[in-house]
Amino acid sequence: MAYKRGSGGVIEGKAALTALVSTVRQEIVDTVEALGGDAAVADIAAHLGRPADGIYYHLRRLVDGGVLRESDDNGDGRGRRYGTTAQRGKRVHLRYGRGSRADKATVARVVGGLLRTAERDFGRALRSGTAVGEGTLRDLWASRLKGWVSADDLREINRLLARLSELLQQPRDPARDRLVTLAWMLAPIDDRPLRRDRAAARKPRTGAARPPRAARTG
Repeated sequence: MAYKRGSGGVIEGKAALTALVSTVRQEIVDTVEALGGDAAVADIAAHLGRPADGIYYHLRRLVDGGVLRESDDNGDGRGRRYGTTAQRGKRVHLRYGRGSRADKATVARVVGGLLRTAERDFGRALRSGTAVGEGTLRDLWASRLKGWVSADDLREINRLLARLSELLQQPRDPARDRLVTLAWMLAPIDDRPLRRDRAAARKPRTGAARPPRAARTG
């Protein structure tokens, strides 16, 4: 799942968001997208390492929530087919924030599940001993950054994230034979606690002498 304007498959209704609180259902949607946006239940189950009978309930919840669409079994023995509601080659995406009708508490639960899955995937890759942690073909990376940005910086961050989404929406072919997962969270944070700390540091304590100013060094 991604957040990308104009890609179709918008998720913001209560039923859709509630369906995606489950990390199993999030993985089902991600798997359908990775399989090209349309896949038979047998293929979805195989990629998840689960029996097909064990995911029908979750598929039904996703269909009822409007996240996936269901097609009849075409007789190939692989079961019913399920596809996303996004345009072909695009991904379903959450809509939230200012002006959105989404329930914010439910969105927070969905994102929490997404981050828990990312943590699990990272741990598995780390323990596998086959992940690459450096170099131009690095496929294992985790970081948390905090900094000040301008409006132009924010536009560039969004452009780069959109480009990452595009790279991960390409179909599988002989050259693209490595399956990866990428998760990120961009959020504004309140800097006022930092300012209060600075104000408290500047204010001398009652009855205490002001410490001498440190000498400036070159």
